[in-house]
Amino acid sequence: MMKRLLILLITSILAVCLIAGCGGEVEVYVETEDTINTRVGQEFVIALDSNPTTGYDWEESHDSAVLCLVESRYTPDEEKPGLVGAGGTQYYRFRGLKAGTTEITVVYKRAWETEIAEQKVFKVDIE
Repeated sequence: MMKRLLILLITSILAVCLIAGCGGEVEVYVETEDTINTRVGQEFVIALDSNPTTGYDWEESHDSAVLCLVESRYTPDEEKPGLVGAGGTQYYRFRGLKAGTTEITVVYKRAWETEIAEQKVFKVDIE
């Protein structure tokens, strides 16, 4: 449990460092389902533990009239480079397009199966 928290903390710090170079304010939300408060034009990132080597992958859905998916990127765990079966983090970067309230839904599943292993819903308030 402690190792998992340490990995999440390190991942969060790395994400902030990587994103900080892109300019502007970027909020990072790691595996939370709390309300995300943002502004029109502001970007934010959702970071989720992922392990595509198992066949599972995150699939996101959102209202493209309110949010823009700027980037979707998977980063393997740096503590276990090249280790077969090691997981990593899936990052989704969004930008608010217009004021309002919307949701981002992410499901963790295998593409060839209908059963969902995990689902998260993020409420987004855009000013």
